[in-house]
Amino acid sequence: MSLSTTTRETVAPQTISPLMTFLFAAACGLVAANLYYGQPLAGPISASLGFTPAATGLIVTLTQIGYGLGLLLIVPLGDLLENRRLVLTLIAISAVALVGAALSSTPMMFLLASLCIGLASVAVQVLVPFAAQMAPDATRGRVVGNVMSGLLCGIMLARPFASFVAEATSWHMVYFVTAALMIALVVILRANLPVRVPHTRLSYGRLLASMADLALHSRILQRRALYQAGMFGAFSLFWTTTPLLLAGPEFGLTQNGIALFALAGAAGAIASPIAGRLADRGLTKAASTLAMLLGMSAFLISQFATDGSLTALLLLTAAAILLDFGVTTNLVCGQRAVYAISAEHRSRLNGLYMATFFTGGAIGSAVGGWAYATGGWTMTAWIGFCFPAFAFLLFLTEGRGRQAVSEAG
Repeated sequence: MSLSTTTRETVAPQTISPLMTFLFAAACGLVAANLYYGQPLAGPISASLGFTPAATGLIVTLTQIGYGLGLLLIVPLGDLLENRRLVLTLIAISAVALVGAALSSTPMMFLLASLCIGLASVAVQVLVPFAAQMAPDATRGRVVGNVMSGLLCGIMLARPFASFVAEATSWHMVYFVTAALMIALVVILRANLPVRVPHTRLSYGRLLASMADLALHSRILQRRALYQAGMFGAFSLFWTTTPLLLAGPEFGLTQNGIALFALAGAAGAIASPIAGRLADRGLTKAASTLAMLLGMSAFLISQFATDGSLTALLLLTAAAILLDFGVTTNLVCGQRAVYAISAEHRSRLNGLYMATFFTGGAIGSAVGGWAYATGGWTMTAWIGFCFPAFAFLLFLTEGRGRQAVSEAG
């Protein structure tokens, strides 16, 4: 399938204001946060609903599976259906799923709600290309970066928010409050989002089939997705295992202490608009190089942060910030490059890009848990180092050939 124009679409308005950019960013952050509330609440939920120890991990896993399926099966609909209605429908479904989670009385009910939360949360990956479509070429990277900063803030703040609310009230209240936020968000977006109608000639089946062609033939998509898979694998490994390290005998932090540590990671979100501006100026290659070096440096620094001292805690915090800066910068640079491939395929390209690096994140989480149980933080940090190192080594091969060079940015 050629990437030449196969569709027409209408978007109103043709530009995006700072206020509208903020609305997109806030919406992405609030919706993306739904994916992460279950992580710090897995223990209380398991005890309350009677999960077996072996099944407790499904609390997070089912949400991730739902999100992964949504990336491949729902996000491509952004190239087929009116985007405003699709976004509102998905957020409304997420509100229902969150209420279902709050009211669950059995493990099966909660897991079904978790799966639906993951599926509906892909609304954020309809919103991001929606915002990119509204931005002119000259500022598209900046707009995507600003929107992604909101999304990443939501991800990083979700865990401490859930911990604080659950400790003050109960885990049920976390889901009730977030369901109310989703309902309010539907009302606000309905009043403010413009209409975007892609007039595609493809059926849903052919739409999905076209994704295989994009995945097989777009070198830019392949490379940027693999780079981010390595970076996001490191991110997931770090944030899966650092709570175990901080709660261990060396640091002995409480749940609230770990939540405060997680807040430091949110500082990485400020890298998004910076990365977007660099990409708009044609500096994608330099920004990507810096991002991967930051990722590797974070794990090297963390090797000196294991004795439980204040210095160790500060070093670990610095590592978290550097890693989040690197992951965010590479993500935005990748999105800027992928969105430039074809305006008519942006939702499908975004779904493939996200699904690929999300797989890297799932691998990072799984490997991180095994590594920490097997060899403690030293082994975990060295394996974590390998993820951005893999991305960087692959990135270095980009200069071998004119086509690869052109794809860098």
